[in-house]
Parts: sequence; structure tokens; C-alpha cells
Amino acid sequence: MKDMQTQLEKLRTDAAECALIRDLATDPKKRELFTRLAAHLAVLADEVERAIAAARPEVVRKK
Repeated sequence: MKDMQTQLEKLRTDAAECALIRDLATDPKKRELFTRLAAHLAVLADEVERAIAAARPEVVRKK
């Protein structure tokens, strides 16, 4: 479970870094690429988060 949490944190960090690169990019194609990468990494992080939550059904989920 700890390894999944570590991966979740890495995915969230990578998504944030892609968003930062997107914001700093001057080339429209690079901006588009990093927009897609940030979104894809965020989706992957959401899936890992759901898997963690499913593995711990006793934890009350907030949302």
C-alpha cells in the first residue's frame, strides 16, 4: 500500500510539473503537449487514488 501512495504522490508531482512547463512554454505545440501530459497524469493519479481507497473500504471517503 505504501508503494501505491508513493506512486500517487509522484504522479501528482509530475502532473504539477507538466502544468508548470505548460505555463512557461512559448511554443504552442509544446504548450498543447504539456497540457495533455498534465491531464493524463492527473487521470492516472485519480485511478491510483481510487485503487487505494478500494483497498481500504473501512476508511470514510470524503468528497
